[in-house]
Amino acid sequence: MMKALILAGGYATRLYPLTREYPKPLLKVGDRPIIDYIIEKLDQIEELGEIIVVTNSKFIQHFREWGKNARTQKRIVLVNDLTRNMHQRRGAIGDIAFVLTKESIKEDLLVVGGDNLFDGVLEVFLHFAQSHKPNPVMGVYDIRDKQEAKKYGVVKLDPKNKVIEFQEKPEKPHSTLIAMCLYYFPAEKLRLIGEYLKSKTDKFDATGYYIDWLSKKEPVFGFTFNGRWYDIGHPKIYKEANKDYVSA
Repeated sequence: MMKALILAGGYATRLYPLTREYPKPLLKVGDRPIIDYIIEKLDQIEELGEIIVVTNSKFIQHFREWGKNARTQKRIVLVNDLTRNMHQRRGAIGDIAFVLTKESIKEDLLVVGGDNLFDGVLEVFLHFAQSHKPNPVMGVYDIRDKQEAKKYGVVKLDPKNKVIEFQEKPEKPHSTLIAMCLYYFPAEKLRLIGEYLKSKTDKFDATGYYIDWLSKKEPVFGFTFNGRWYDIGHPKIYKEANKDYVSA
């Protein structure tokens, strides 16, 4: 069995005023909240027993209301990371570590960003990931534009899809493959998150910093998704996603 963790603990300041008092994963794309598209994909995974959503004190009530009508056969667990504003935030890696301890997770863990809107089937990603156990695997997307790649974590893969280089928002990207905030961490490797936080306490926000550190200690592999992928962190992309999903 395995568990999934949806990261929804951010404050999404780039989307103000939309997200000043409302969490980004619950913003609607088309006629549904972003998180519903993620849940729909997770619901298809037979070996997945539980979906954990980590959020914060500011937005937890919104997720409680959403959870009352969430359409899924899986058990949903809401976790409050106990932060109330941007200055207190734990960051993505901090939230993962918080959940690992609070929920005593010992199973394989699938981590996905709560604003992650993409085509592609998660079962295919998982098949690839499980064939590479006990190594961690990340989802990557070819954005096909080096100027755009500067805004993201940029990945370089070898012919066997092993991560050989990772740069967080580089000035000169070495490829157009970018990290999607989608990760598969086998149970055997979860302890490394705690090790990272002890050694890199100033880089807890972007998961890319952890992957850069991890790929120098352990083999990490990348699975490339096709189709559409949207970074909902920017108002322009949010509008594009809404337009595409309404017309689809």
